[in-house]
Amino acid sequence: MKQRLAGVLCTAVGMLLLASPLQAAFLYLDPAEVTINPGDTVVMSVRINPSANECINVVDGILEYDPQIQPVDISLGQSIFPLWVEEPTIDRENNRITWAGGIPNGYCGRIQGDPRLTNELMKIVFQVPGMRVGFGNNNPTTTVAFGDQTTVYLNDGRGSIAELRTNTATVVVGTQPGSEVKNEWSRLVNGDEGIPEEFSLTLQKTDGVFQGKYFIVFNTTDKQTGIAYYEIIEEPFEEAGLFGWGAANAPWEKIRSPYVLKDQSLNSTIRVKAVDKAGNEYIATLVPDAALRTTSLMTYLEFAIIIVGSVTLFGLLFWFGYRFGPKVATRIKARQERRRAARSAHEDDDEDEYEYVEEWVEVEVDEDGNEITP
Repeated sequence: MKQRLAGVLCTAVGMLLLASPLQAAFLYLDPAEVTINPGDTVVMSVRINPSANECINVVDGILEYDPQIQPVDISLGQSIFPLWVEEPTIDRENNRITWAGGIPNGYCGRIQGDPRLTNELMKIVFQVPGMRVGFGNNNPTTTVAFGDQTTVYLNDGRGSIAELRTNTATVVVGTQPGSEVKNEWSRLVNGDEGIPEEFSLTLQKTDGVFQGKYFIVFNTTDKQTGIAYYEIIEEPFEEAGLFGWGAANAPWEKIRSPYVLKDQSLNSTIRVKAVDKAGNEYIATLVPDAALRTTSLMTYLEFAIIIVGSVTLFGLLFWFGYRFGPKVATRIKARQERRRAARSAHEDDDEDEYEYVEEWVEVEVDEDGNEITP
């Protein structure tokens, strides 16, 4: 009886040990096997399947790769994670990719009957340089694997660590370029004709955050190739600045959310542009509420320049008038008198010439009026 009971217990423990890995969350690379030749580009997805009756909300991951293959880009376009504490970052010195992202209210797995693979965390684009040395004539086999410190957290309100199992992707690296260059990423980018999802800008100001300055928060997604970067421009209102410095040609500046505004007076139209990997873009605009606006330091400076300049000009004119006014008036009066004297002398000369002409034309005539010729 005791032997039978011991056998039953051993069988039960064995079943539990065999069953426990199957109840763990599964973090895996897709595809699990791939062949890549020099010059080729392949796309590998990171996916997750939560265990039954469990939901996950955070994955803190490390992915390690062989330096013979190089990650060249990462796309979050179809990621189930909208929030990232640390966006996927390529660490080339240590040959790994690190990230920390999550989803509010948790992710409980694909909906039953949904044929799509809606469990993607990211796409990683790998490439083999066109010129390589080594490996001889054999096609080397390398791997891409999750690091031991990779952790998945449950959405149970306590941040419990989930049981986790992972896979390792096998990559066969060719020694010679193929008959044609394969570029899966280029195909995806060329097929992306949609703009990023619409989004809005949220203006915030909180004591103890960014020294109490105004900042904006924003986020959007691109369902195909993913967001490449964000840019901002703060355009001063025409009526806010007397000269409108920089309003017409202010350059776009690359930023990340959250972003502390440069114009803390809020006298600017704020525009943020989201650009995806294919170059498609969407621009969100925010006009701060008039009740929040204040007079900017630049506006005070402009008014000060005008006032100081006007006072200085008036003072210079007054000083010149006081210093040189009498002399100038005397010279003007003397010049006017000289002009009057010259005009009077010119009139006298004209009268003398007229009398001379009258004497010159006098002739002698006889009693009949005939001219007497001398």
